[in-house]
Amino acid sequence: MFKFFEPNKIFSITSRAPKYVIILFIVVLTIGLIESLILSPEDYKQSHSVRIMYVHVPAAWISLGIFSGITLLSILGYIFKIKNFFLISKSLAPSGFIFNLIALVTGSIWGKPTWGTWWAWDARITSMLILALFYFLYLLAWRIYDNKDQVYKITSIITILGIINVPITKYSVDWWNTLHQPASINILSKSSIHSSMLFPLLIMTAAFALFSLLIFLMKYNTELIKIKNKGLDRL
Repeated sequence: MFKFFEPNKIFSITSRAPKYVIILFIVVLTIGLIESLILSPEDYKQSHSVRIMYVHVPAAWISLGIFSGITLLSILGYIFKIKNFFLISKSLAPSGFIFNLIALVTGSIWGKPTWGTWWAWDARITSMLILALFYFLYLLAWRIYDNKDQVYKITSIITILGIINVPITKYSVDWWNTLHQPASINILSKSSIHSSMLFPLLIMTAAFALFSLLIFLMKYNTELIKIKNKGLDRL
């Protein structure tokens, strides 16, 4: 089942994919920017500052999603001894970290006109900051440790500890009284956000997901090339 994930079997696909992904990314991003900056209405309370949402929210979603994916791959890789899962995780982490930082920065920018302050130790903000620290530790571990078995073990531990923070981040606005408003989008129930804002939000999320995929492919292909240059047929 997992033989499909052998590097040599998928390099032929991943090496050609970036040029198609970047075209699709530009198209989707263009539509998303038009929808979010021009066609979507301003908020009756927050006015045009609400447009920061179209960057802030997708960035947070992508960051949380990537860390969840990294954790799953790390656990499966460690259990089934699939080293390529760790390589995929390593290649996903940079874009997840970048989007985490984007979510923190845009949240701070959004907070100034909305809450009157650049930063508050709100439960959602604090948990996102903690997630950024786990991302940093994960990337740092790959830089520090040369022994592969050691780095696989340490990064798996980091992700397992970090994944505990993901549901805390997601449900912090429901569990505690925070500055953040409760979730406006619910999968299992009716969302409170209007479709005129929901549609551009989903489009921008798709654009960010494509950008993450593009960064992943570039990083992953670089890692595979390094392996080939070392004269290795497999990990």
